[in-house]
Amino acid sequence: MPNVSPQNPPKHCLINIKDSQGSSYIKKVLALDPRARGLTSPSNCHPVSVKPKQVQRGGVEPEPPNPVGTHFTISGMGLWWVTAQPPAMSMRWFPLLLLLTQCSRALGQRSPLNDFQLLQSTELKNFLHTVVPGPWEEDVADAEECARRCGPLLDCRAFHYNSSSHGCQLLPWTQHSPHTQLHHSSLCDLFQKKDYVRACIMDNGVSYRGTVARTAGGLPCQAWSRRFPNDHKYTPTPKNGLEENFCRNPDRDSRGPWCYTTNPSVRFQSCGIKSCREAVCVRCNGEDYRGEVDVTESGRECQRWDLQHPHSHPFQPDKFLDKALNDNYCRNPDGSERPWCYTTDPNIEREFCDLPSCGPNLPLITKGSKSHQRNKGKILNCFHGKGEDYRGTTNTTSAGVPCQRWDAQSPHQHRFVPEKYSCKDLRENFCRNPDGSEAPWCFTSRPGLRVAFCYQIPRCTEEVVPEGEAGAGGRGGQESGTDLGLMAALAPSTAGCYHGSGEQYRGLVSKTRKGVQCQHWSAVTPHKPQFTPTSAPQAGLEANFCRNPDGDSHGPWCYTSDPATLFDYCALQRCDDDQPPSILDPPDQVQFEKCGKRVDKRNKLRVVGGHPGSSPWTVSLRNRQGQHFCGGSLVKEQWVLTARQCVWSCHEPLTGYEVWLGTINQNPQPGEANLQRVSVAKAVCGPAGSQLVLLKLERPVILNHHVARICLPPEQYVVPPGTKCEIAGWGESTGTSNNTVLHVASMKVISNQECNVKHRGHVQESEMCTEGLLVPTGACEGDYGGPLACYTHDCWVLEGLIIPNRVCARPHWPAVFTRVSVFVDWINKVMQLE
Repeated sequence: MPNVSPQNPPKHCLINIKDSQGSSYIKKVLALDPRARGLTSPSNCHPVSVKPKQVQRGGVEPEPPNPVGTHFTISGMGLWWVTAQPPAMSMRWFPLLLLLTQCSRALGQRSPLNDFQLLQSTELKNFLHTVVPGPWEEDVADAEECARRCGPLLDCRAFHYNSSSHGCQLLPWTQHSPHTQLHHSSLCDLFQKKDYVRACIMDNGVSYRGTVARTAGGLPCQAWSRRFPNDHKYTPTPKNGLEENFCRNPDRDSRGPWCYTTNPSVRFQSCGIKSCREAVCVRCNGEDYRGEVDVTESGRECQRWDLQHPHSHPFQPDKFLDKALNDNYCRNPDGSERPWCYTTDPNIEREFCDLPSCGPNLPLITKGSKSHQRNKGKILNCFHGKGEDYRGTTNTTSAGVPCQRWDAQSPHQHRFVPEKYSCKDLRENFCRNPDGSEAPWCFTSRPGLRVAFCYQIPRCTEEVVPEGEAGAGGRGGQESGTDLGLMAALAPSTAGCYHGSGEQYRGLVSKTRKGVQCQHWSAVTPHKPQFTPTSAPQAGLEANFCRNPDGDSHGPWCYTSDPATLFDYCALQRCDDDQPPSILDPPDQVQFEKCGKRVDKRNKLRVVGGHPGSSPWTVSLRNRQGQHFCGGSLVKEQWVLTARQCVWSCHEPLTGYEVWLGTINQNPQPGEANLQRVSVAKAVCGPAGSQLVLLKLERPVILNHHVARICLPPEQYVVPPGTKCEIAGWGESTGTSNNTVLHVASMKVISNQECNVKHRGHVQESEMCTEGLLVPTGACEGDYGGPLACYTHDCWVLEGLIIPNRVCARPHWPAVFTRVSVFVDWINKVMQLE
């Protein structure tokens, strides 16, 4: 606690007021402790004229002299009111006291919620009928108003707040009180005073109101209301918090809370409760720090993460669930060099927190498999999730641009200095992800392009092989854009492979490619099946074995036992002696949906600089900070198709991620008329080798001239060579144009045979190509996941999907896309079943 006293007032709190008689000056000091409580009434202001004397434990604790006519006493926290005027005159300045109290927030923009810990969707019940909570008060402005009511009341330790009805209920107990129990609630949130629920202490623990009742030496504490075996003169009152036999610090001992013991030989002993600063140390750069320090290294109090004042910011707790942005505790949600917080000082936005290090920064060890090439826990040839543990040597972006060295500040200056991020392995110019972005990235060597992702690094697969079926269990290798992925890598066996599409498969595999147990075909939970032994008696739907009752071209599947995943394909491969039929001969007759319409300003295809409605099915994928990072295509009102590389997980919630539609601007202005922003509800990964993922939106979008869905092609349809198509996106434009608006470029389809001349036979039938252009225009960084739309049968059809390529818009070099028609049966199946 700072040295705040009548002899040492803070300079910013000094106010000189002239006496009305003009005969004397009265100096009044409003000293706001950095840990002070939010005060709204003069009852929280404390006049002081002398410094309290130190007392011996067991003696009488002296009360400081109070000015005449007041009822204030010393408090370890809060406002100190100092006067040089005789006490009899003090009440003359009572109106001024009220004024200064109301203005106290301006000194720090402090929220009364700073004193509380939040448990969302939680209700606290007490089963002792003799104790009742306060009544529900409706029409309370917000949770801050409820905290303002509860804060100064000694008999209020928590409150419920209902954001729907703006109801507030004050509670005289916390979750640590006897006969209480926490319950999930869809109606209210629970706020509890930190001093009562925090397991550590701030400063010297004078405000500690926890329930530790044993000393550091293991001795039980004596109840404060008892005088045996150790006599003392402390009298428990609601104000001093001397409850039960809980550890307290009534005399401001520098060692923290203590208690008298039940051992006659040991009068009192410290309880050894750790300070919040020392309770949790920081590993690496502190991204996983979950301690309860809520002040910066300069002593400024932190702003709550769930508030936007005094500083607005993008780190909303409901969007960053994995960052534990609880209350106003120090955190590191953006990969800074150490934990930090926004401050309650309007003039200081954010500061680092002073936290102890756990010791030498060791390399991160993350989960993986034996099949991954590793070096002391480092993933070298693929990446999991967002690639924060990737330690390979790729040093170009997915567009082929060389990376800038991490220890260089040219052409781009940055904060990711290797010395400050020792555990991030920022060596040379290798792609890394030190800040938790969507994938490994780097600063580029091109002055006009600051950062770019390294999407060409493959994702590590999560597919598994059931034990005893197709070889040893474990995880597969890496995903690829061809069918050389997991299925081709597994050792075939008669029990673990299938012929054709697997409709006749009758093996015993009962796990999905992710290792999830299949749901029984006759069960109705967790999913209500469309196919059952009764509805499909010839499909062999026995037990929970993998089957293919609907003739899915991607092989046997099952409903899963995971409530979040309706169905998935099984860990099976096509038998070696069974080759899939070629799809290069297009069907004689095809039919297209009535979709893919747009308002064109010209009839001919052209490269455009972003006309409204020029690609109304193209969506912008936004991360939790609202930044564009990939494209996508609206294939149904509630479904978007994009590239697998753009989505870091197909089973974790994508909370905070959104799709933006109806605008050509990468950074639209607030309130733009046609902009629609819709949150992503879930992601469904495509079949092995597809590089596709479907995003289900939380609600359907509204279709109009600026937002339209694009047609899906017929199954296994092959676009004839020479067909004119378009790509669209906001990605890096190689310096040829402005990347702040949507660009649409015209491209002509070529055959896979012609494409393979340049790509040395690596283009598969599940992929398609367009010819190389004479100028550097094409799919580049930020466009991945976007559409290759071809005008066929009077409508625009999603024939291809932009995937990470070898180069970005390289002249005379064919661009490669995922052929959507190969996977359109899966797309329709997901949209129908989900």
